[in-house]
Amino acid sequence: MPFCSEDSVVKHAIVTENLSKVYSDGRNEVTAVAGVDLVLNAGEVVGLFGPSGSGKTTLLSMLGCILSPTSGSYRLYGKEVVNLDETKLPAVRKKLISLIFQGFNLFPALTAYENVMLGLQIKGITGPAADKRTRDLFAEVGLSDRMDFLPRDLSGGQKQRVAVARALASDSPVILADEPTGNLDFANGRNVMEILRKLARERRKCVIVATHDNRIEDIFDRILFMEDGRIVKEVNDIAKLKLMRELTSSSI
Repeated sequence: MPFCSEDSVVKHAIVTENLSKVYSDGRNEVTAVAGVDLVLNAGEVVGLFGPSGSGKTTLLSMLGCILSPTSGSYRLYGKEVVNLDETKLPAVRKKLISLIFQGFNLFPALTAYENVMLGLQIKGITGPAADKRTRDLFAEVGLSDRMDFLPRDLSGGQKQRVAVARALASDSPVILADEPTGNLDFANGRNVMEILRKLARERRKCVIVATHDNRIEDIFDRILFMEDGRIVKEVNDIAKLKLMRELTSSSI
């Protein structure tokens, strides 16, 4: 079955079973991710929390088809990814996945407009259609008046919104974000997350965010906690979690 981004064809966007990643130098082995089971759906925003070294980035890299799992199953819109030849993973990523990073990853010599346009050109979208799409995206992230600015002339929050626009340019059904608010103050970080939540709702994107930032936890539909490469807890009642944190803080 070909990869398909229509959620009417398959029930879930992402399903993993016993997904693991083990690094080995021939003598020693380090387990970065151990036996992770996930079910992620279109239209939801899921937070992936955990301390440094807990396996969040490695798990996100496997979901993003950047790293190949050592074992387990990973079905992306119904298609098994683990059995694919590594040479085919970039094509899967190009079609179905957009990535957002903490460091923005903008080309410094290109304007904000050109950075987003480049993402479209890589997808084969050029000419007037690409120009209209780019301008629409800048309007969507509230940066229509910053399209001609170089990255050095943008604030951290504006750079991250350009990165979000670039990720959206391909209209991929899955968005993976690694610490997208890590370099931002609270207001800018929340603005970026609210944009992602809006897109998940309106465009039926499956959004997964790896983060340490407890201040944005109420943005998420669900939160998964990682420790030592495993999912150790899942929270669905975010309001209750936030209240518990507030009560704990006030009692100290």
